[in-house]
Amino acid sequence: MDIPYSGVMEVSMIVGIDLGTTNSLIAYFTEEGPKIIPNRLGKNLTPSVVSVDGEGNVYVGETARERMSLYPDTVAETFKRSMGTERDYVLSGKHFRPEELSSLVLRALKEDAESFLGEEVTEAVISVPAYFDDKRRKATKRAGELAGLKVERMISEPTAAAVAYGLYDKTKDTRFLVFDLGGGTFDVSILELYHNILEVRAVAGDNYLGGEDFTEAMAKLFLQKAKLQLQNLSEKEQVRLFREAEKAKCAINDNDVVSMGFLYKEESLERKITYKEYEEACEELLMKIREPVKKSLADAGLKLSDIDEVLLIGGATRLNIVRDFLIRLFRKFPDTRMNPDETVALGAAVQAAMKERREEVKEVILTDVCSFTLGTEVVVEYDEGKYEDGRFCPIIERNTVIPASHTERLYTARDNQSKVRVRVLQGESRFARNNLFLGELEIDIPKGPKGREAVDVTYTYDINSLLEVEVAVVSTGESRKMVIKGQENEMTEEEIKKRMEELAYLKIQPRDYEENRLVLTRAERMYEETLGERRRMLDRYITAFEAALKGGDHDEIMETREALNQALEEEDDE
Repeated sequence: MDIPYSGVMEVSMIVGIDLGTTNSLIAYFTEEGPKIIPNRLGKNLTPSVVSVDGEGNVYVGETARERMSLYPDTVAETFKRSMGTERDYVLSGKHFRPEELSSLVLRALKEDAESFLGEEVTEAVISVPAYFDDKRRKATKRAGELAGLKVERMISEPTAAAVAYGLYDKTKDTRFLVFDLGGGTFDVSILELYHNILEVRAVAGDNYLGGEDFTEAMAKLFLQKAKLQLQNLSEKEQVRLFREAEKAKCAINDNDVVSMGFLYKEESLERKITYKEYEEACEELLMKIREPVKKSLADAGLKLSDIDEVLLIGGATRLNIVRDFLIRLFRKFPDTRMNPDETVALGAAVQAAMKERREEVKEVILTDVCSFTLGTEVVVEYDEGKYEDGRFCPIIERNTVIPASHTERLYTARDNQSKVRVRVLQGESRFARNNLFLGELEIDIPKGPKGREAVDVTYTYDINSLLEVEVAVVSTGESRKMVIKGQENEMTEEEIKKRMEELAYLKIQPRDYEENRLVLTRAERMYEETLGERRRMLDRYITAFEAALKGGDHDEIMETREALNQALEEEDDE
């Protein structure tokens, strides 16, 4: 990575975080460029999985993922897909919103960073999918606040990737397309570099498409071959099936044929799956990729031939079926020189350094776009003297470069109208009812014949996704303003503080205990999935490790843990 630097390093307490659907990462900026901070297990990736037991203990990451097979009603995953919604997750009888579960992941990352850096971490730049609407972005910011982090700046994932690639440091003007296929979301962004400005030209995507869907395709293919129905599987069997499907999905990358095994009602099932069969099973998913690519190019007024570079980010872009499809689609080989799992977090860390005005980072202007159209509800005349209400009037259209401020003049629709109500909406439908309601305000106007009085409606949308709405009466000059801060699910500062206190009783497992807990949980899961002598052998290793933990002798704990780990690895290879 070519990021110019100079001067003496000062560890920045503004970190960069990639809060992912499947995995999350945290990074910071050093004099050598951005670096990933390893978690308590020494790994860069922390699975975005949360488990809460009956005693209020929180497990985040790999241990939580292992607990899914044993205690599925205590575990939540892929909750990023539900950010900004009212979905209620119940873990061990306790209720959580998606942003609250995300806050527990962020809390674990924050603790890992503080342990690694030896200093308190108080602020973060968090990445969000480019196609996240206003509600989802605010839920992400709220998750950071609930984790005890100040979040003044968010960065779109494709922009973060471009920054990490060092594209802002190129000397010639460049157009590039960022293809971001993560665990649960999909974005296509077109960016243009000119002088020292990195401008997002257009974004498109799908908040419900990602690597998890390609895993599901593998699972369905296995069920089809085994003549089984998903609804006939127990909750634990379903968890087991998708874990094996994930393994097969990764294995088929390097093989023409893979063997997928699955323990069903004490019977070990095994089926062969070919690359061609899997590719056909994923055909519908691949077709869903094509449309956002076409839409982003159309919105940017470009053709594929106008794109100089294609960048791949997101773990799902490792899949050969995805890469093969993209090579055919783009008619060129994408740039894959960076780790697709880490790119966004590294870019967020560079953005954090820019926010601090670090000397080591070249000053660059980053622009973004409004992902969805913002407008209001109006009455339209469709024939002489005939009116229809409930229509949508765009004010700031999608893919407008932000910050932006646009004004629309609207006239009264009825005689002796005394008030004008401005309903603030977000979406692309011609009809107001089909778009997302963000808020509303009213203003008094002088009575008179319809069409005589007018109001100027001004929308101002800034880089931090804050929308200010101003309504001014043209004849009197009277005006009213409001800042749209969210939906019915928006929390006040007092509510956030109260919820932080309520969540504080949840204790994330101590760092020095995590590895032991992970090994035990994994062992318990594999014990349930084995039979006969293999099960008895595992029991002996588990019992020896548990005895060592009770004894408290460090050397014995290390020795028995290593022996158990080895047994588990051998079992995994079976």
